[in-house]
Amino acid sequence: LPEQQKTSESPLSWFRGVYLPPALHPLNKTFVKGGEWQDVDSAQEKRRAFLQDFCRKYNSRKKLQTHLVHLVSRIYVEDRHKVLYCEVPKAGCSNWKRVLMVLSGLAASANNISHDDVHYGKHLRKLDSYDIKGIHTRLNMYTKFIFVRDPMERLVSAFRDKFEHPNSYYHPVFGKAIIKKYRHNADAEALKTGSGVKFKEFIQYLLDSHRPVGMDIHWEQVSKLCYPCLINYDFIGKFETLEEDANYFLQLVGAPANLKFPKFKDRHSSDERTNTEVVRQYLKELSKEERQLTYDFYYLDYLMFNYTSP
Repeated sequence: LPEQQKTSESPLSWFRGVYLPPALHPLNKTFVKGGEWQDVDSAQEKRRAFLQDFCRKYNSRKKLQTHLVHLVSRIYVEDRHKVLYCEVPKAGCSNWKRVLMVLSGLAASANNISHDDVHYGKHLRKLDSYDIKGIHTRLNMYTKFIFVRDPMERLVSAFRDKFEHPNSYYHPVFGKAIIKKYRHNADAEALKTGSGVKFKEFIQYLLDSHRPVGMDIHWEQVSKLCYPCLINYDFIGKFETLEEDANYFLQLVGAPANLKFPKFKDRHSSDERTNTEVVRQYLKELSKEERQLTYDFYYLDYLMFNYTSP
């Protein structure tokens, strides 16, 4: 902020227009054609009302300690169709970024965009790159959406992706630190490469208040990535109903009729998808106390999005 603006505005004024309004804004359904979306729409209205009710009871406004720019740092902007997408890793985010690139005219098809181009190409602009006025305008005028996933499924999916496959970042940065702190009598090779982290070791790191290395967006709580009680999301999609939710949302925002949400698995396509049974196998490696503490870690995410505790 310019120096003059810093002195003339109180910190709370940075959050004008961010708080949940007293009533839900109705979704603009003028683009939706046909009656096939009735069930999806009904589920959507229930999710929005549930989150609104939860936030009212939880009253997160009292806990507000975060500057607006940080609050919107995970939100991607697509100006053509006036949408804001808060990225939740391991909940369809790669394909959503592909779709945003198509919507913005950066690509003709979502099917031809590589993983590296999606995540490292810097084609999409984030909301925190705008000035304060630009942030407020978009938060108030654009359709804001988020896609979430069962917290334990999301966690196991992140672990499998980052630690069970070769990775030039997560193994040397997270793996080495995790093995060094939580594996007794670790051999020199494991300490050198950081490869072969066990799920139990990963959970010990996650639950440690003195972690040897910081948090990461792939297993950070949605409540801290997207601030659902401070930003009024107009659409709440779920990974469990990803395809129908996504294609309904594309209709809502007037996307081209031929644009459908991609079905393909972004990476490690030969691996079994992380599902309830896969999660159960991983949780067997933990003690009862560790399972409870892991649930407690994601407690708010379970509550906000009405997921059943494991």
